[in-house]
Amino acid sequence: MSITIIVEGKNDKSRLRRVLSPEVDILCTFGTLNTLKLDSLRRKIGDGEVYLYMDNDSSGKKIRGILRDTFPDAVHIYTRRGYAGVEGTPDEYSITQLEKAGLEEFIIYPQPLPYLER
Repeated sequence: MSITIIVEGKNDKSRLRRVLSPEVDILCTFGTLNTLKLDSLRRKIGDGEVYLYMDNDSSGKKIRGILRDTFPDAVHIYTRRGYAGVEGTPDEYSITQLEKAGLEEFIIYPQPLPYLER
């Protein structure tokens, strides 16, 4: 079964792509949701699993509400208030949220920095 995460914009998508394998589709709403856009998202996703990762601001909450109605079985992923949206969320925090959503097998964990000898 396919897995899709819906985000608001291309910067959100770029940020998440750094920590997720290519098997996970990341689709953007680009801040607008009308009937055509919702139908397009439904067609692209089909019967796949849907995850919603929106900014924690009024626009993100509005989009999440609309998508909640369209995809009632979607898993919700949240960023912390105070971060500049999904694109401004540190990778470590996003990874923690993706793990909580059960997406561990698709996470690309950062390589630890090599120990620098003196």
